[in-house]
Order: sequence, then structure tokens, then C-alpha cells
Amino acid sequence: MASYFSWPGGTSGAGQLQSSGMLTKEQLLQLFRDFASVLALPETKNRLAEAISDKQEAVNVTTEIQEELFLKMGVDPKFGIESLGKVNIVYADDRDLMIQFYQFVSAEEMACEEAELGPEAFARKMEEVKKSQQQVSANKMT
Repeated sequence: MASYFSWPGGTSGAGQLQSSGMLTKEQLLQLFRDFASVLALPETKNRLAEAISDKQEAVNVTTEIQEELFLKMGVDPKFGIESLGKVNIVYADDRDLMIQFYQFVSAEEMACEEAELGPEAFARKMEEVKKSQQQVSANKMT
């Protein structure tokens, strides 16, 4: 997998990669923070848009990014992705982590949707969603 990011620090595959057990809460929180930072980068938005224009799935790009982040953390990428599928089971009782996990999932979905719709259409859609939420809130108050 060719990296298109210049990662400062990290293990970047040096030494033994974690490939068993379960990711710790700290590892997951680091992944969530790093992923949010990477999603905000213009180069990431461009890469997602390029994938869409090349008739590829944007989620493939976000998965590649997650795999790169796992490598940076010293985690085998395949194991890391598999572990994400177990978060809602292993950490079901950790409310704060689960909230952050769903924010992580939502951020990925939003980045993919923005790439698919384009920035202008995505901004319009988000404005419509915001208006709908405000109407629902206003109706609850009456």
C-alpha cells in the first residue's frame, strides 16, 4: 500500500506489529483523533474525490488511511480493521468510548458522502439537515 501522507513519528512498521488481543481504549482514541485530523486535510479530500472520479468507492480510501494509521501505531492493519468490527461488543459498557466510536464512523461516512456529492452539494445537504433538525427541535418544544 503506497502512502500518500508524510507521517511524523510513529513506528511506521518498524519492529513487531500487534496482531492479537484487542486494541486498547487508548489505541482506539488515538486512532479516532488521528483519523479526524487526516480527514480534515485537503489532500485527503482530494484523494477521496479522485477515487470517486475514477469510479472507485471512497470507503476504500478511508480504509487505506485507517490501515496507514494502524501501521503508524505499530498495529497490523488487517488486525486493526478487524478489531474495529469488535469495538461495539468489547467496549459496549464504555459509554464515552462508544460515543467517540460512533463519531469516528460518522466522520468516515460524512467524508465519503462529501466526496460523492462534491463540496457545494454536500454543504447544501448539511444545511438542509440542520434546518430539519431545528424544525424537529422547535416542534418538540411546542
